[in-house]
Amino acid sequence: MKVIKYTDVDPVELKVAGPGVTGRVVIGKADDDVNFCMRVIELEPGAQIPPHSHPWEHQQFYHAGTGYVVRNGEKLALGPGSVVYVAPDEEHHVVNTGEVPMVLVCLIPKGIPEI
Repeated sequence: MKVIKYTDVDPVELKVAGPGVTGRVVIGKADDDVNFCMRVIELEPGAQIPPHSHPWEHQQFYHAGTGYVVRNGEKLALGPGSVVYVAPDEEHHVVNTGEVPMVLVCLIPKGIPEI
């Protein structure tokens, strides 16, 4: 069992994103996890994860902040408690439109780049 605060893990720049977006791997291959990786991603006000896709699915839970995700050209509002499923190869784009950092938990399959 592992019990930590996510802030115990140092943030690193998220490779697919622009400035103001960081991620923390809170559960992953370093923990001998067998099925998935859990990341906590933070977008500063005005920051975004530009449109991209990849061959794996992921699941997101939005804990803090407000903004939107773009699906098929449509902006879908996000806020605390929002849940998003992104299918493999589905293009997605996340934007923080709020005044505070947007914080989300993102689960991805084992075996792909964690950050």
